Amino acid sequence: MGFALSILYFITYYLGPSTVFGSLAAYNVVLIIAALVILVSLPVLPRSFILKTPQSLALVGLTVAVFLSILATGWVGGAFTAFQLFIPNAFAYFLVCLHCNTRKKLQILVLLLLSVSLFVIIEGNLELIHSASPQGLETLPGDITATVTLNTPIWNAQHPYLLAQQADSGKWIYRIRGMDQINDPNDFGQLLVCVIPLIFIFWRPKKLVRNTLVVLLPVCGLLYGTFLTHSRGALFSLLAMVIVAGRRRIGTIPALLLAGALFFVAFANGFTGGRDISSGSGRMVLWAMSIGLLKSHPLFGVGFGQLAEYIEHTAHNSIMVCAAETGLFGLFFWSMFLFSTLRDILTLASPEKVSEGEPNESANELPAYATRPRDLIEKPEIIRLGRLLILSFTGFLTAGFFLSRAFVLTFFLLGGIAETIYQMALQRGMVSPRLKLGRVMLYSAPLSIALVVGVYIFIRIGIFF
Repeated sequence: MGFALSILYFITYYLGPSTVFGSLAAYNVVLIIAALVILVSLPVLPRSFILKTPQSLALVGLTVAVFLSILATGWVGGAFTAFQLFIPNAFAYFLVCLHCNTRKKLQILVLLLLSVSLFVIIEGNLELIHSASPQGLETLPGDITATVTLNTPIWNAQHPYLLAQQADSGKWIYRIRGMDQINDPNDFGQLLVCVIPLIFIFWRPKKLVRNTLVVLLPVCGLLYGTFLTHSRGALFSLLAMVIVAGRRRIGTIPALLLAGALFFVAFANGFTGGRDISSGSGRMVLWAMSIGLLKSHPLFGVGFGQLAEYIEHTAHNSIMVCAAETGLFGLFFWSMFLFSTLRDILTLASPEKVSEGEPNESANELPAYATRPRDLIEKPEIIRLGRLLILSFTGFLTAGFFLSRAFVLTFFLLGGIAETIYQMALQRGMVSPRLKLGRVMLYSAPLSIALVVGVYIFIRIGIFF
């Protein structure tokens, strides 16, 4: 029951209540689903590993930071509003850890992400085929034909899966997007690049036909959808994933050369939709302004979701939006979640840090996460899953460096997947225990400072993308 409700919760988040429930969306069905999930999760909570993870404390601290960031401004009502906006996203971590705790359930979760992605891609393609351009021809008195531009906001509202905008050349481009939480092409592009590595969870050695149908074809569809978003951040994410994946097989230098070649091929074939790839100067101005706000509001920031009130835009950088809006207090707990998750993923992906585990597991003595012998995951599979998660996080964080996506559900969902797999390995004695909370906090403090310093250095050396 808890797993089914969790899947319904994720579907509703990504596709939007109106898409899933139609007119029933007016009755706050998301809140009802969340309440039901909490109710069925309470009996599971004492038996779960979730209370033992540093990420859980990090999310509690981050929730407090979000609340205090608004409360510090004196807007008490806004503090509760910020709390309500943040909790549904952070909730994803707990749902995955509590209810997606077997290999089969994780596969279903990945299938959900794939289905959502393909649904949006198909809907966007249908709108591309059947929609008229925002710019058309109008016959004026005297048989004079002129080009007129329609009201773009109205056109975009009439086409929920497309965003029409003009490229630098003045040409109209149409970018695929989702609805509600992924209604920006950049958001949807970030989701796609995160899902692409996860599809390889279904890969099986020496199964050419199966792998082609179940893995390669869906990945091609996701890559095509990524192209249709015309997201520059998604392009850089794909290239970063190529470098990370390629350096292990062909070496660092060849991987960099391959990524460079793919960049020129993608750019030449209109991946960015004709938009200039070098828009770094404008973003760096926003980053610099965000650092200035952090200096003037160092502890709790300017308030969750309030950055645009100060600089008229968001920061276009996940690190700076977290730092400027929730201060060093919030950035510490965000870094704590990130550090703990990346540490565990790197452990899973390292053959030297993963052992064979306890041999001869019997069907009557299965680990808590496994419901049947086939749920047991052996060392090669654990390492492969760890490497896939590295690629997925690489895609998310690379895109997030150019987007203000510090608090989105996908980030916490990926963290939940990582910890679930780590727990599978841990219960079989394949990996070392999680770091003690004191050590995690000790490492997270300098990491939070290093992230801000890294952005500052990036600005100072004037690297443009």
